[in-house]
Amino acid sequence: MELHELASKLPWTKALEVWKLNRSLKKKKGHRKGGNGSKSKLENVATDSPVPNTEQQELPEAPAPGGQTNSESTPDMESSMQESGDTAPEAKVIKFRVTCNRAGDKHSFSSNEAARDFGGAVQEFFQWKADMTKFDIEVLLNIHNEEVVIGIALTEESLHRRNISHFGPTTLRSTLCYGMLRLCKPQVSDIILDPMCGTGAIPLEGAIEFNSSFYIAGDNYDMAVNRTVNNICHIQKRRAEKGGASGLPIDTVRWDLCNLPMRTSSVDIIITDMPFGKRMGSRKKNWDLYPSCLREMARVCRPGSGKAVLLTQDKKCFSKAISRMGGLWRKLHTVWVNVGGLHAGVYLLKRTGAVFGETPEDIYESRGLTNTQADEKDDKELS
Repeated sequence: MELHELASKLPWTKALEVWKLNRSLKKKKGHRKGGNGSKSKLENVATDSPVPNTEQQELPEAPAPGGQTNSESTPDMESSMQESGDTAPEAKVIKFRVTCNRAGDKHSFSSNEAARDFGGAVQEFFQWKADMTKFDIEVLLNIHNEEVVIGIALTEESLHRRNISHFGPTTLRSTLCYGMLRLCKPQVSDIILDPMCGTGAIPLEGAIEFNSSFYIAGDNYDMAVNRTVNNICHIQKRRAEKGGASGLPIDTVRWDLCNLPMRTSSVDIIITDMPFGKRMGSRKKNWDLYPSCLREMARVCRPGSGKAVLLTQDKKCFSKAISRMGGLWRKLHTVWVNVGGLHAGVYLLKRTGAVFGETPEDIYESRGLTNTQADEKDDKELS
């Protein structure tokens, strides 16, 4: 009932104005997904002859509170109202669909049920026609636990795969990579390191969008390094085909995360997607891995000015590791994100001014190493 009532309470007008402006800039592209069959016809309509005024359909205006109607203009659909074979100057009904993205395990409804109920309310309110493939407007219904965000899609498809051609088991969305990069605010000539690059999604996004810095991507897994190289080559080829400069400020290395072949205090920013312990690694291994990698990251990061932006869903293990590294890292901020339905955190850390090699954290030994030494001691006593 709340979803059904929501459609009539939302301030649609400004959002639809932005949608109209966006559509006017790219109306030659025809229908969105599923509209390839009539694309050429739509392009001819948009370029060869003007659309008659009688065929222009305005979106219904959202009524203002108290029964008053809103006088602001709303979008027309001139590029999508004429279909092949139609010659009569009749107004066409706008087609739409609702796409629901839901995260949280305490909901009494599924994503499809939410999209169905909210879509029905939108249909009643605007008198639009539902169409799952050849839609003109895509309404996005994003539900995260108790929060609901509603928007109108402006792009032809999701941007989260815009730079990746070779995917791995845990490839990070390009949109999330961009958000992590913005969080660390790269500056000109910064050296930015991703020690667990996977498919290279983060450094590749940075090399394209923040290209005044230099990026070093590395992983200990051969296949991950190969995927990163292939993704870089894909972007370079795509740029060359468009006649642009194909070079990217990025390099790829295979290395051991806990023994990086980097000089001490040589890196400005470290940004990476750490293993959650689900698809990659395990929660048990993370208890040893997280402190070891944080220590090695502190070694290569510049004291006082260096930063780290780290993504993980293993919050308990990460918090414990940070508390042990208190002399080397200071937590500034945490942003909670949804990663494939998992509630994960993006942690912004600041490298303290402590010189590496002069803090108690420098001599930290992982539990695994300590246990191994204890076992060797017991063996010697028994012998």
